[in-house]
Amino acid sequence: MIKKRTALLFGATGLVGHYTLHALLDDDRYDVVKVFVRRTLNLNHPKLQEVLTNFFRLEEFTDEMKGDDLFCCLGTTIKKAGSEQAFRQVDYEIPMRLGKLGEHLGWENFVMVSSQGANANSRFFYMKTKGEVERDLSACKLNHVIILRPSLLLGPRDEFRFGELIGKILARLLTPLMIGPLKKYRGIHARKVAKAMVESANQTTQSPRRILEVDEIRALGK
Repeated sequence: MIKKRTALLFGATGLVGHYTLHALLDDDRYDVVKVFVRRTLNLNHPKLQEVLTNFFRLEEFTDEMKGDDLFCCLGTTIKKAGSEQAFRQVDYEIPMRLGKLGEHLGWENFVMVSSQGANANSRFFYMKTKGEVERDLSACKLNHVIILRPSLLLGPRDEFRFGELIGKILARLLTPLMIGPLKKYRGIHARKVAKAMVESANQTTQSPRRILEVDEIRALGK
């Protein structure tokens, strides 16, 4: 008999997190899905367990963090966060605190969505922050770290992002021209990224650290 797994999800209210939540609830390999949120999702499902959480006092919730696979879909924008410091709290500090907690909690997989172009040496704050969290999370003493680097995310958002709208329009116009090395910059639907996150956690691999670029995300997300 195959042992059912417990999934832990952070960032369920975001675009990728929303699809990841439903992918986990629909996946027979998981019999418990714990979602850590600031406010209730108002969603009923027999597998779903909501944990109302203070994200800046995560150490108080370690009893609820016992499970097999942690999925980190946390992410914001500088505009929405209000400052670079507030952005860094969400995109760097909280994932790193989870990584440090995971060293003691023994999760099998820590799966995180990052971004195409993440680079700790970038002169762009967003890409630099993404690269730094990738680098520092990979240095944590976790069993397996899986990082996904999607390109422009497609799908409906609750909030309006003008820059992202322009990006999506340009992506549709330019996609036929994005071949060869440019293919990795084609937009990808958040539903595919979510499915790739779940599938990557259920692959048998000996590699303790993996970075999945767009082509592999697409393949896993089919």
